[in-house]
Amino acid sequence: MTNRYRGRSRIGLLSLPAVLVITVAVNLSAQSSPNSAANAPTRKQPYSHELPAMDSNHLRVFVSDIEVAPGESSPPHSHPCAVIGHVAAGAFRHKVKGDPEAIYGAGEDFYEAPNGVHEVFANVSGKDPARLIAIFVCDHETKLTVPPVEEHELPQKK
Repeated sequence: MTNRYRGRSRIGLLSLPAVLVITVAVNLSAQSSPNSAANAPTRKQPYSHELPAMDSNHLRVFVSDIEVAPGESSPPHSHPCAVIGHVAAGAFRHKVKGDPEAIYGAGEDFYEAPNGVHEVFANVSGKDPARLIAIFVCDHETKLTVPPVEEHELPQKK
């Protein structure tokens, strides 16, 4: 039996350098074009925040896409896991106990330490929905949102 794909794979490998050369040439040409700055996508620095000490043998990440109706807010609550929030649309009023109130708009990111008490979380707009991408980083089994956790109620780490 003959390998009928052998010829194709050689052609594919031979054409890879050609594709790279063409890609570099097109990118250089686009960079020197007078309209290139107007057409280039803008990229902001990636958001980064140090995480608390966690049990690396049990790490799990949850991603939630949360849409909040105009004027809607949530009652006080806590998250037992570290949270990184990204505002995808609209703006949110946000206050965690002990921190100043802040407003985060579309494109902004923020960090929430585990077990912080959210005193305020609300859509700023009375007419447009707002959307949040919440990334929860957990090292134990738990609900992602729980009633407000007071310091005396925090679970003891083993």
